[in-house]
Amino acid sequence: MKFRKLTGTHAGRIVLAAVPVAVVSTLLMAGVAEGAVPVSFSVSGSQFQISASQLDGTGFSQYAGVAPDTAGKNHQVAIANIGSAKLADLCQSVVTDTPMGKVGMLITAGGDGKPATATDLQIGMTDLKGDATFNNIRIGVDASTVNTSHKGTAGDFAQDADSVSIKGLQQTAWSTQASVFNLTGMHVQLTDGSKGCF
Repeated sequence: MKFRKLTGTHAGRIVLAAVPVAVVSTLLMAGVAEGAVPVSFSVSGSQFQISASQLDGTGFSQYAGVAPDTAGKNHQVAIANIGSAKLADLCQSVVTDTPMGKVGMLITAGGDGKPATATDLQIGMTDLKGDATFNNIRIGVDASTVNTSHKGTAGDFAQDADSVSIKGLQQTAWSTQASVFNLTGMHVQLTDGSKGCF
């Protein structure tokens, strides 16, 4: 479909207007909120996928929390904090329902040996797969005492580690935010919603 033809219809303009919104929602560069609620904004009604061939991070913690949406519904999430992260072959994808049907957004970065990097990365996730290695891990610590700047609620179960490495990362999340997110070689694609990160 040509760009000019897409913009010539009302529905086409809606789809194109949704593109920057999807990018901002997926890669919001904002300060990470403290406490049990992982984000300082209301999440959209869609979860999204994140994958990377390799994630290496320092300053890791994980505990339970919630992600609120604009309808006032709280979504249960596992909150992962990483102080500094490198992500090779990063992919993020989301599918949204529009008047034209399903529309997808696929974002890739960090290829060709030049990983994407993030500072103060926080993810509100519901599923995680991969081969993980943790250095100096503590499991079962109180969430309010984890060894990261961002902490959970006192009395809640948590784990932390000096560093984390995950090979073949596949993650489903409600939110991602970071104080700085450098996407080397970023490529943004509009899809028909049938193509995801995994």
